[in-house]
Amino acid sequence: MVNRIAVVVPAHDEEALLPGCLTSVLDSLRHLPVRSEVIVVADDCRDATAAVAERLGVVVLTVRARNVGRARAAGMAHALRNGPQGLWLATTDADSRVPRRWGGWQLRHARAGTDLLVGTVRVTDWAPRSALVRERYEIRYRHGLTGTGHRHVHGANLGCAATAYERLGGFADLRHGEDHDLVERGRRRAMRVVADADCAVRTSARRHGRAPHGFAGHLDALDDRPPAPPRHHHTRPGCTRQSS
Repeated sequence: MVNRIAVVVPAHDEEALLPGCLTSVLDSLRHLPVRSEVIVVADDCRDATAAVAERLGVVVLTVRARNVGRARAAGMAHALRNGPQGLWLATTDADSRVPRRWGGWQLRHARAGTDLLVGTVRVTDWAPRSALVRERYEIRYRHGLTGTGHRHVHGANLGCAATAYERLGGFADLRHGEDHDLVERGRRRAMRVVADADCAVRTSARRHGRAPHGFAGHLDALDDRPPAPPRHHHTRPGCTRQSS
């Protein structure tokens, strides 16, 4: 019986967007009839991400990996410190916001015997992108929806039974695609993988992504224009983020 939920948020220099993410996650967990924990993994940060997370009362881990797979795995390992029994693991990204019912949706799947839960995302603010990118993305995304589920995988909206996660060996040490890799291994092992499009997470269409070949890179590939140059960060004390 599931009696604990842990949510892991990898973060690399996310002081601006992380508060919105954490507020939405905490709100979605607030009234659940189980214990919950939110873990931010501040990965190779040069801004105040860690301080922002600490002010919101969540657990903060710091790593120097600059690797989203390793960052997610570090957060999951911390969540598993007391063992996997009764534990459901979930993850989202620092540039995303979960709906209020997200925690309950995760818990319902956990209690129904799901091994891996694969959710969807939606973009509500397309200002950083052209109308062409939005049109191409939305057409392709709709094609990935099926009558019984969907064919998408997003680190911004995943859940996993802790026992299944351990059997799979956890997130791989990958700079991108760690979410797809975990789900594919679960399918190869004939685990109960549920692709449910009923509770989409709102995510960012920003042009400066954190993980190479992550969601921002996917949107770049839909654009006829060259991608924006990488943003230069100013060094400051503190730390934070990563997403895919």
